[in-house]
Amino acid sequence: MSRAGAELRIVFSPGCVQLVQEEALDQAPRVLVTGATGLLGRAVCREFQSSSWVVIGVGFRRARPGILRCDLTDGDAVRGLLQDYKPDVVIHCAAERRPRCGGEAHRSGCESKTCTPPAHSPKEAAAACGAFFLYISTDYVFDGRNPPYGEDDTPNPLNVYGRSKLEGEQETLRCCPGAVVLRVPVLFGEVETVSESAVTCLWLQVQQAAEGSTLDHIQQRFPTDTRDVAAVCRKLAERARQDPSIRGIHFSAKEQMTKYQMAVAIAQAFNLPSDHLIPLTEQPAASTLRPMNSRLNCSRLELLNLSVEARPFAAAIVDSLWPFTPDKRWRQTVFH
Repeated sequence: MSRAGAELRIVFSPGCVQLVQEEALDQAPRVLVTGATGLLGRAVCREFQSSSWVVIGVGFRRARPGILRCDLTDGDAVRGLLQDYKPDVVIHCAAERRPRCGGEAHRSGCESKTCTPPAHSPKEAAAACGAFFLYISTDYVFDGRNPPYGEDDTPNPLNVYGRSKLEGEQETLRCCPGAVVLRVPVLFGEVETVSESAVTCLWLQVQQAAEGSTLDHIQQRFPTDTRDVAAVCRKLAERARQDPSIRGIHFSAKEQMTKYQMAVAIAQAFNLPSDHLIPLTEQPAASTLRPMNSRLNCSRLELLNLSVEARPFAAAIVDSLWPFTPDKRWRQTVFH
């Protein structure tokens, strides 16, 4: 099939099918997104797709039609993938997000997803093919004792999750000196199940109005919408292709909340009772160590004019959770 002499091709990407001219497809920049089936990866794919990039989504256990299946610990498979698709940008969203995978017994499994050996690494393969590499990291690389944290402040992670992400940062910059590390806080967004995010999983406790539910009221968090992080990823990718001097970057929403405060805000957003939610002001002895306040200083991103205005929590959490309300017809659209 052709139009004005140009071939047309069907392009599949997460949540989207397009018919595009071959000529336009060849000229469009190409981004490869690892972890494309995950919470952040899905948002990143949608953001780049909406900005006319060719998106190559990569997954593994949750790979589905339109997503390439690849084991990122298989060096030959990773190199072959990048050689076949020749992306201009690689965004490494694949990770083990759960801090409580932080016990030493779970260290190897956690590291395999966040910091793979360089011989089996998308970062090394990206450097070899000349692609710009963006590594997604976390505020958990800091100990939370002296916020806010700038990009050049010394990391001191308290748990295996934070240590493995820090090691991933170090390996990224060793294997791919032109890479950018983007640190972000706890994320939420359009979830497939409420348990997919440490923020949206609070919905279960909000709904348990018949019985009391204790929630942490010590650790300060900065819940950030994945749509905003995805927009920052796109801006970084576009700028870095012209300005290779960009390195470490922080991005975070500015609203400071404990888990208890997030749960109360969720209840208020949906006009639900919150009297059953009980603030816990003492750290349980057996809990995983977490930074008390790892607020990120985002001034570098703002000085580069690459920041975005973070969505207010109250509005963004409704976007995330309305499909899980008992009667979601009031927000139902053809896209859900």
